[in-house]
Amino acid sequence: MAHEHNHEEELHVQHITVIDENGNEQLCEVIHVHESPEFGKSYVFYSMVGAEEDEDGSVEIFVSSFVPSENGEDGELTPIETEAEWDMVENVLNALEDEYED
Repeated sequence: MAHEHNHEEELHVQHITVIDENGNEQLCEVIHVHESPEFGKSYVFYSMVGAEEDEDGSVEIFVSSFVPSENGEDGELTPIETEAEWDMVENVLNALEDEYED
């Protein structure tokens, strides 16, 4: 006897809280997480929740390196420091934009 399963894919939106330069908490939506063996770090691409689109329909995307805590739940965002890291992040972002446009 055959048994069929109907699995619906759930859309899971992940949020993080970022402290801005003024010490205010900002709720952000995670767009993508990229792990880079080359740099031994993970990078999180995110945008501010409620950010307004510009005239092209785009929102500002931020990227930080991410070091997970030992429990894997939380972690610390740190700035990207080298030109090589920025080049890698730009390539990842361009690939994401190309994928989104398709």
